[in-house]
Amino acid sequence: MREVAFIKKNKQKWQDFETAIFGKQLKNPDELASLYTQLVNDLSYAQTYYPKSKTILYLNNLAAKAFQKIYKTKRQDTNRFVYFFKTEVPLIMYHYRRYVAYAFIIFGAFAAIGALSAAYDDSFVRLILGDYYVNLTLENIKKGDPVAIYKSGSNWGSFIGITLNNLYVGILNVVYGVFGGLGTGYILMENGIMIGAFQYFFEKEGVLMQSVRGIWIHGAMEIFAIVIEGAAGFIIGASILFPKTYSRLTSFKHGVKTGVKILISTFPFTICAGFLEGFVTRYSNVMPNWLSLGIIFTTLSIITYYYIIYPHRVHKKQQLNYATI
Repeated sequence: MREVAFIKKNKQKWQDFETAIFGKQLKNPDELASLYTQLVNDLSYAQTYYPKSKTILYLNNLAAKAFQKIYKTKRQDTNRFVYFFKTEVPLIMYHYRRYVAYAFIIFGAFAAIGALSAAYDDSFVRLILGDYYVNLTLENIKKGDPVAIYKSGSNWGSFIGITLNNLYVGILNVVYGVFGGLGTGYILMENGIMIGAFQYFFEKEGVLMQSVRGIWIHGAMEIFAIVIEGAAGFIIGASILFPKTYSRLTSFKHGVKTGVKILISTFPFTICAGFLEGFVTRYSNVMPNWLSLGIIFTTLSIITYYYIIYPHRVHKKQQLNYATI
């Protein structure tokens, strides 16, 4: 069925449902449940046959608002804080999952560019990382501790300083989305090239595995969070460039609200990464391989599950809840 025919066929039914939900007089529960089930079925049909249509946005918003209206007397899970992290953010991540993909692709591409540039230009690493960092790290490699630079300062001082810096970078990453996403793209480019050149530098010096065992203890969550924040920045940029059926101002407000929610959701991971860098990374050279690699795998698995896998589960659960009303 052509989309125009689909809309024409069901438009009146959708309008009746809006009236039933948001009007002064509700229909009886059985009739309301029947209308809701039909709405969810129409949403599923539209997602299957018109995946890029604005009809999906309309039906999805209507279904979400109706669900909240029907269950207005039902308490949310424990409290607003838990609901935010357990349900609201995962649903946002599912809806904007393509922006997460864009952010990872862009970051990965620039990381590859950074590594290739370092491989073909001996001066590139110094240009990106600075002479001080390179010279000090070369000295540490000779001493048998390639990541000794991460062990300077006190535990608490390092934790607080690193965490505040990473939070600042994350906020900039999102805020720069107001420049049509170009500012966010620049930050992802900067960090991607740095990571690529950084890891090639250790590979060239023959200590890649030692650097991975140390740096990625905190880097798994830190870098992943930067990429997620990049996706939030792109959402804001897209809200300005592609307002769809909304006014540009309304679209921008919605984009900012969504981007800020994603940004806030990364704070616990950024703080955790700062804690690991301040208190754990400094002991990587005395840890057995299984422990350091275990920490890396665990932290990467947790943040990957929350932002990539869990949103699909929450979305699926929500769809089932819709269907059973």
